[in-house]
Amino acid sequence: MECRQLALDALCLREPAAKCTAVQQLWQGMNHWDLQPQASLSPSPRQSLPGRPDRPRLRSAKAVPARSVFTATGLAAMVHAVCHIEFNAINLALDAVWRFAGMPQAYYRDWLRVAQEEATHFGLLQDHLLAHGHRYGDFDAHDGLWAMCEKTAGDVLARMALVPRTLEARGLDATPIIQAKLQRANTPEARAVIGLLDIILHDEVGHVAIGNHWYRWLCAQRGLDPENHYPELVAVHDAPQPKPPFNHAARRKAGFSEPELAALQAGPYSTAKH
Repeated sequence: MECRQLALDALCLREPAAKCTAVQQLWQGMNHWDLQPQASLSPSPRQSLPGRPDRPRLRSAKAVPARSVFTATGLAAMVHAVCHIEFNAINLALDAVWRFAGMPQAYYRDWLRVAQEEATHFGLLQDHLLAHGHRYGDFDAHDGLWAMCEKTAGDVLARMALVPRTLEARGLDATPIIQAKLQRANTPEARAVIGLLDIILHDEVGHVAIGNHWYRWLCAQRGLDPENHYPELVAVHDAPQPKPPFNHAARRKAGFSEPELAALQAGPYSTAKH
């Protein structure tokens, strides 16, 4: 079967376990599937895009209550929030595979690998929730990641700029802050979550690096300066402005240049600066 069609089919699966299984199978069979980069695909009328379960209930980010990691319920809610981000990240990676035709084969392999790693992260977090009396769907969640996916559906360059290297890069900044809170809690459960976040942070550096690579590759193809073009995309698509504190070390590993880091620190982005 055609690899990108299989990615679309996996994206449309609603049940998380089925989606994760499909992603793992897709990655394991990557070398055996037919890849047709030029094919124009679209979901069938019976397919939901993206596929997701009835729960969690989706609300605006401001409407999702903040909870303290120093209580058992609050810690579970925090793990659930990260679990929800990882579930969305599976969908985002699959969408990057099926939606954008005409990219090099390495592009599709990169994003299938991201989907596989995000599915692994989701499984680790879901297992943690189950071990502590909860499951994915027990807490309300927000839908900001997929909203930006929809905004950038018409342009792969905008997608690479504003999803992996903007929204997902924010996870590089936020994870150490969450881990510091968990260290202060200093319970066995909190220490276990720190370990899970270490795994996720390591992999997410690579995911953001993939976004940076393909963003810069696309800018070169179109004769655009990546550093000057980025704030224009932020303005056009009304993307959230990155806010400090920034994890400069992780961002450097993920391919951000020193001028980009300086612009982040100076923020907020404005097209008037360029």
